[in-house]
Amino acid sequence: MGLLTPDLGYFVWAIIIFVILLFILKKFAWKPIIKMLNEREQNIAGSIATAEKIKAEMAQLQNENEALLAKAREERAQLLKEARETKEKIISEAKDMAKGEAGKIISDAQLAINSQKMAAITEVKNEVGKMVVELSEKILKKELSAATRQEDYINSLVKEIKLS
Repeated sequence: MGLLTPDLGYFVWAIIIFVILLFILKKFAWKPIIKMLNEREQNIAGSIATAEKIKAEMAQLQNENEALLAKAREERAQLLKEARETKEKIISEAKDMAKGEAGKIISDAQLAINSQKMAAITEVKNEVGKMVVELSEKILKKELSAATRQEDYINSLVKEIKLS
């Protein structure tokens, strides 16, 4: 039972050794341990601050990237809109030019048709006139073969001319 009941001598020596050990630890070990713990705490705090700073910078860069993307999308939309407007304008101008050219071609064709029609009508009239003259000449030659008939016909023509 000696092990279970402490002796007062052992107890005193254990306390004295504990106090000496505590003094030695306080004199030589506590300051470096606390210094290392403080350094480690500062190092961890600095790392956390750096990480927060980097996180804030990344968020700012992400916002800037999103703004640049939005701006690029707007510019792309504007360029597409301008391209559509230019395309529609070119198509409209081409249609107007084509209509103008078609109208000019049609009017030129109508003028050409009318002038050819008038030329054809004039030519037909001339031909009909020649035919009438030739036919009249042949008829008159046959009827006015006699001199007395010619004189009578000439007198009647003169009387008609004087009357009108």
